Amino acid sequence: MSASEPSKSLKRSSIPGQAVLAKTFHWVNLISLVMMIASGLQIYNANPVFGGRAGWHFPKVLLLGGWLAGGRHWHFAMMWFFAINLLVYGLYIALTRRWQRRFVSSSDIQALQVGRNPKRKMYARHRLVYTAIIPVLLLAIATGLAMYKPAHLYWLSGLFGSWQTLRIVHFMTVPIVVLFTVVHSLLALKVGRFRLIKSMFS
Repeated sequence: MSASEPSKSLKRSSIPGQAVLAKTFHWVNLISLVMMIASGLQIYNANPVFGGRAGWHFPKVLLLGGWLAGGRHWHFAMMWFFAINLLVYGLYIALTRRWQRRFVSSSDIQALQVGRNPKRKMYARHRLVYTAIIPVLLLAIATGLAMYKPAHLYWLSGLFGSWQTLRIVHFMTVPIVVLFTVVHSLLALKVGRFRLIKSMFS
């Protein structure tokens, strides 16, 4: 065996393995999220949340659906994919107890406050961000459903006081989710470099 062969073997083994289900969840999340945002911007352009019909509009290259009804069809279709995927993923991490490694714990909070191990603090930050996005995703789904079926879910839409407040809350979840995706990716790069991200999608 040549000297280069062990190094290649070591390089391949250093790439973390990911469960097929975990990869599937990430792919469905990514695709449905991108399509939801694009179709949501199509809906937004029909009557901007800020400024009314005279408000700022997003460029057509970012839109999906062609017009208001088309955007709504795509948006709600992708919403079901996204919501069901999150539900299945929740059951998956509960049954496999992956939540013990994915979500923040009291020891993570302690590590962030008084810990001196940079790597330990990095993992704690990652789990904190991963945990904090859950209520945001649930809020995005709840507000979306309230706008989708305002008559049937009047009790849900009523929690937000007015239709405009409901629209603003739903819209503001989008930049938060996008920011989470960026931070989540940057933290993954710090922990395992590009090989960690690559392992999740290949």
